[in-house]
Amino acid sequence: MKRLFIAALAMSAAAGAMAQQASPVGLWKNIDDETGKPKALIRITESNGELKGKIEKLFKNPNEDQNPKCDKCEGAQKDQPVLGMTILSGMKRDGDEFNGGNILDPNNGKVYRSKLSLADGGKKLNVRGYIGIPMLGRSQIWLREE
Repeated sequence: MKRLFIAALAMSAAAGAMAQQASPVGLWKNIDDETGKPKALIRITESNGELKGKIEKLFKNPNEDQNPKCDKCEGAQKDQPVLGMTILSGMKRDGDEFNGGNILDPNNGKVYRSKLSLADGGKKLNVRGYIGIPMLGRSQIWLREE
């Protein structure tokens, strides 16, 4: 009985440590905060402690352009295909959140400061894009795909 208790305690501690180190690295479906419909699949990767997110798939209606360009973007992203575009960059772990980076909205071409936090045991990602302070912005919930 004592061994069973120790094993259960060890498993519990390991699960707690894994939950604390949960990462947003993986494939996510972003849900439009206005329509509630899926917009895209974004793959988040990590390199040298920095998160980046790239669009892998777009969910478009049949009557919409299936390979749109970011005509409202500026700089190097101007008129580039949205599919394959890096829209999230510079995010670094800060306690239970990830922040310090930017997120691009390809629909309007604007770049916002951003912060991310995992929810529901790592199955959901709260994504906040804002100008200035986090209170002045909008949020989306992304759902883990893998």
